[in-house]
This record gives sequence, C-alpha cells and structure tokens, in this order.
Amino acid sequence: MSPEPRNADTATSSCSAEQRRASPVWHPYAHLKTQAPAPRVVGGEGPRFTLDSGESLLDATCSWWCMIHGYRHPRLVHAIQEQADTLCHVMLGGLTHDPADQLARELVRITPDGLNHVFYSDSGSVGMEVAMKMAVQYQYLRGQPEKHRMLSLMKAYHGDTAGCMAVCDPEEGMHSLFAGFLPQHYFAPAPTASFDADAASVQADLDALRAVLESHHHEVAALLMEPLLQAAGGLNMTSPAYLRGARELCEEFDVLLILDEVATGFGRTGRMFAAEHADITPDIMVLSKGLTGGYLGHAATLASDRVHDTFIGDSELHAFMHGPTFMGNPLACRVALESLAVFEEDDYLERIANLNRVLCEELVEDDNLHAHPAVADVRVLGATAAIEVHDADSLEGAADFARTQGVWLRSFGRWLYTMPAYITSPEDMRQITEAMKGWFR
Repeated sequence: MSPEPRNADTATSSCSAEQRRASPVWHPYAHLKTQAPAPRVVGGEGPRFTLDSGESLLDATCSWWCMIHGYRHPRLVHAIQEQADTLCHVMLGGLTHDPADQLARELVRITPDGLNHVFYSDSGSVGMEVAMKMAVQYQYLRGQPEKHRMLSLMKAYHGDTAGCMAVCDPEEGMHSLFAGFLPQHYFAPAPTASFDADAASVQADLDALRAVLESHHHEVAALLMEPLLQAAGGLNMTSPAYLRGARELCEEFDVLLILDEVATGFGRTGRMFAAEHADITPDIMVLSKGLTGGYLGHAATLASDRVHDTFIGDSELHAFMHGPTFMGNPLACRVALESLAVFEEDDYLERIANLNRVLCEELVEDDNLHAHPAVADVRVLGATAAIEVHDADSLEGAADFARTQGVWLRSFGRWLYTMPAYITSPEDMRQITEAMKGWFR
C-alpha cells in the first residue's frame, strides 16, 4: 500500500450518494465525513480503465505504481488462467512447487550479484517486516543481541504495518498519532543532494549519516533506505553517490543495508533496480508492486549469502520464525514469471527511456511551468515525474481538472506526480503531462 494524506485530491464520482451509503467498503486514507463518492471501475485495457458511466481514463499513476503492463495484458491474464487450472494455492511450509522455485531463480538472476536467497510474502509492507526481523535475528545469531534497532531516513515511507510505521518519518509522516504504540528507532537526515550530484556534493549528507552511526551503531541492526527515490515521502530524488557512501558506512559500522525497492524496482528509476545506478549490492532487498505487474499481491525479500548462512545452525533459534499463509502463492509466482518475461522480451527499459525523454521535454524543460509562482520544483527520474508546489492548497481541484482532460491523476500533499504504466505511448504520456501543466495555466 502507498500513502495518500487525508487531504488527497479526489475526483467526482458517477456513483450516487445512495450507492455510496449502501456500500460497506471502507476506503484507504479517506476522511469519512468529507470524502467524495469513489468512481466505480468496471474494466480496463492498456493504460486506461473504464468507469460504469462509460468514461475511459488514462491512468497516470498505474494504480499506486504497480500496473506496469497496464490493464488486461493478454499474456498476464492467460498465465493466471492457466495456473488456476493447475494449482491455485498450497502452503510453502514443508512443501514447494515449480512456480515458486522458478521465480526465485529468476529473481536471483536479475537482481544485483550476491542476492541468492528469496523469502516470499504477500505485500511490500510485509516484505519489509520480514527484512527487519531477518536483520535483528541475524545480529542476534552473531552474538550481538543489543543490535536490535533500525536506522531509517527522514522523509522515508516503508509501509503501514506496525513495524513499518515505526521506521517512517516520525515528524512529517502520517503515523504520528501512533507514536506511543510504536517501537523507537533512529533516524538520519534525508539526503538533500540531487540525483545528478557528484561525490563532493553528497559529502555533507554522508557526514550526517556517519554522525548517527557513530553514536548508535552498537544498537543498530540495519540501515533501511528507499534507494534514489523516496516515493511516498515526497518523491525526493537522491544521488547514486549517496547510495555508494551509505554502503561503505554500513560495512564500516557492521550494519546491514536493506534496500526497499518496492516502488523503485522493475524499472521505475530507469534501471531494472535502483541499486544498479550505484553498482552496489545490499545485504537485503525487498520487492513488490511491479513484481507481478500489479495483477496479484506478492512480495519477495532477497538476502545475501552472508545473511542467509548465519541462519544455518543447530539451535531452535536458527530457524527464521516467519511464514505468511499466502507466501509463494502459485498464481502470484506464475504471473510474476510472465511479467518478467514480458519486461525483457518487449525491452521495457527502452520504453522507460522513451517515457523519460517525454517527461523531461514536457516538464523539466518547460520554462513557463518552472516560472509559475505556485511551483517550487519540477523533477524527473526514469518513469517518474513530480511537480512540487509551495502550498498543498494550490493543488485542490487538480484531479477534477485532469479528469476533464481524460486523465486519472492524484495529488498528495504538495506533489502532483505521474508514475505511468510502461506501455504508455509517447502521445498518451503527453496527454498526461498536458493535464499536469494545464492545471497551472
């Protein structure tokens, strides 16, 4: 799941108030007193979905960033249907099946060298919970039980489960009312240097990270990071040099590096995984969202040999005590395999590069957009673009406007953004950027 603050812009619905009252569905991130009726989706094709009114909308957010192949992709639909006719589900406890084994091998093949072990779960948040538990138990088994806290970054978002809430930004994040319920962890300042910053420009950010590690490394099991793109924390784009420096600091202070690639994985930053921009391998990597192309919920937590082999031992405490019921679900594994095949065979990285060119031309290079008094910044990375404004109130009504342009667009906080499906054509991409820019005219 991905956060949208309570003041997130919401388009008007074709559903009546009576229909809304009749539905028992409790929608996420919704203010129950003021929320607008939710549009009713009845189908989709390619980068668009269709409402019960007959309205067809170009999805600029690919359904919380996961529908990378768009809707109703024939190969993915067929893969699910074919697998359903064979085996829909079986527990992974004491058993296995071909789709789980095959997907694990594929994930080891395509991820950075050294991530040779795959633990499945059913969502990105749970995948991060797995990673944190894995790091704490790793340190315990090495005789360092005092290293049981996490180090996260300000402006971070890692999920809505209890463990994940505790490592989200405690000040500007959305979980402050739960502060008394959550365990306490450490936070380093969010990096400020841009994606294009060189090593020298990143040094102040790394010095700030070093200061926290010097003070607390004896308690810290792992550093958690959304590499290069802090998505839900404000679409902050940071330098590969920062990522390389963080990797070196983790080695120096005996802290594991966990990369949360739930949002950044599978091409979103222009490489298959964001870690590739820095040519590093984390100790643990978490994948979800684009893993199945968005067609079924699934996640994978990958670990290095160093982490995995620490769990080989004689005591009962060497067993990793975690086991989601639907981990390694055959349907999810099978559609994930098909998603990866489509990604590689249809050269999605080139498609992403083409989308990036359009985003840069239409947004970054638009001097009028930059000059608008409401706009604070415009930034693009891979197939992601964000227009940041000074005041969130200036985006009120942006989603309604975009809908009149045939585009489903949502703002959150001070950011109007797009993370389109990779099958989006250049013409459709320009329709999205025109809707974004049109709001500021």
